[in-house]
Amino acid sequence: MRDPVHSLRPLPLTAERFAPYGDVIAASPGDRQPMNEARFERFDDLARVSVDPDGGGRVAISIARCRTPTALPYRFDMVERHPLGSQAFVPLNGQRFVVVVAPPGEAVEIESLRAFVTNGRQGVNYHRGTWHMPLIALEAGQEFLVIDRAGEGANCDQLILGEQITLLAP
Repeated sequence: MRDPVHSLRPLPLTAERFAPYGDVIAASPGDRQPMNEARFERFDDLARVSVDPDGGGRVAISIARCRTPTALPYRFDMVERHPLGSQAFVPLNGQRFVVVVAPPGEAVEIESLRAFVTNGRQGVNYHRGTWHMPLIALEAGQEFLVIDRAGEGANCDQLILGEQITLLAP
């Protein structure tokens, strides 16, 4: 008997579609405020950074650079979550990337997996406990600003899904 293979095709990322999993980080014309004598526009409070107050951690800002891009279609059978803090990825080069997510919980139903593709100017902030694939960059050299939790304690749970999932091209 053949193992079933499920496939996911990423949808364009929108705040509404992504709301159950986290925040979309993007400048929105309706949310801008003048800054520095109106020489700049500032877009405030785009994501809710969360760190477990009892976990002894702190908010960290890092940069990640893609060494090996993901070629689509791509097969995977593992997702991860961060129970002690949110995790945000903001593209710095204006290149699209793909996110695969599932709702928080102790297990992941294959049917609950969702895939989204950014427009290259959108970032994402995964809520604490949201299941997701590790970062999926489509271009070598792609850089991301990463905002997440640093400190003591295990903040990455991995879950083997037991079935292969094929992530298709958008």
